[in-house]
Amino acid sequence: MGSLNQRARSTSGRGILPFLLLMALLSGCEAKSEEAADAPPPPEVEVVDITAQPVVLSESFTGRVEAAETVELRPRVSGYIQEVAFKEGELVEEGDLLFQIDPRPYQARVSAAQAELAQARSQSAQAASEAERARVLLGRQAISQEMHDQRLAALNNARAMVNAAEAALVTAELDLAYTRITAPVSGRAGRAMVTRGNLANADQSLLTTLVTIDPIHVYFEADEQAAFASYALLAGGENSLKIELGGDAARQFTGTLDFIDNRLNPNTGTLQFRAVLNNTDGTIRPGEFARVEMPVARLEQALLVDRKAILTDQDRRYVYVIDGDNRADRRQVATGRQMGEQMVITEGLSPGDRIIVNGVQKVFFPGMQVSPQGVVASGPTAVAQAALAAREE
Repeated sequence: MGSLNQRARSTSGRGILPFLLLMALLSGCEAKSEEAADAPPPPEVEVVDITAQPVVLSESFTGRVEAAETVELRPRVSGYIQEVAFKEGELVEEGDLLFQIDPRPYQARVSAAQAELAQARSQSAQAASEAERARVLLGRQAISQEMHDQRLAALNNARAMVNAAEAALVTAELDLAYTRITAPVSGRAGRAMVTRGNLANADQSLLTTLVTIDPIHVYFEADEQAAFASYALLAGGENSLKIELGGDAARQFTGTLDFIDNRLNPNTGTLQFRAVLNNTDGTIRPGEFARVEMPVARLEQALLVDRKAILTDQDRRYVYVIDGDNRADRRQVATGRQMGEQMVITEGLSPGDRIIVNGVQKVFFPGMQVSPQGVVASGPTAVAQAALAAREE
């Protein structure tokens, strides 16, 4: 009896074990189904297709605005300032009266020089008459040769005195004219450094400064590498520069490169360039800070990538590339020059690759499934293409 009960319990245990295993298996499948049902969809990321395109690369340099002509106005004669005939800071035209020095002393010198000239001419006329009379008398042998020569020498001396008196008169008239200090060029006048009633010393006292306003120059210096890289483009007529003034994006102008210095600065290793800007309205002032974009290289087939798509791991840079199964794979890249908000990729990518430009923070590990959303590349790439097309036309 006991053995029968033992067998029954053994048989019952063997029947329950498969049942329990089956239940556990069904529970696991159900849990996996629930997990699959609860799993979030792949995150959406924005991707762009990499294309090769011709671009002109530029570099940014710091510069300063300077007047094409700057004049420090100083008097040519000494005297007391009688009149300041201009308004400080205003535009003046070439030839306009700026300062008047008291002309009376110089007018008196002109009168004295005129009198001396008249006296010299009178003495010259008398010497000429005596010389002619001596010539006639010498022919009649009425006077000696010595006397004749003396009167001829007196005539030559009288004529020299006339020439000296004429030169003195010209000098006096020039000094009188210099009492009127006029604008040598058209431009904007600065502050009057010497005012009415004060003494101005010839060639010493600074009266005011005068700067031309149109056109106006922008000087900047490029490092040796960029300077030599730009030579080929500049020689080919690629001399149009984008210039931003005062750090204000609304004040952007297009200038023309017109001067490259003939030697590098040995102290800084830089080469000086100059651009010309039209300034017909006079709003650009000398001394302003400028940011100059100068073309330094032209690439026929360049791969440009938005800077925010490039990630950094210590000293290595990489992007996330979308494969055929919509998985984000990490791809190490090498970068070249920067162009606005984009970087030139020199190694690691090929035309046709799709990379993530927005949403890289949603990728937690390489190989992660994502939902790519295609977007159109914009920004500096489009600008560069438009500029290139315009040049080719």
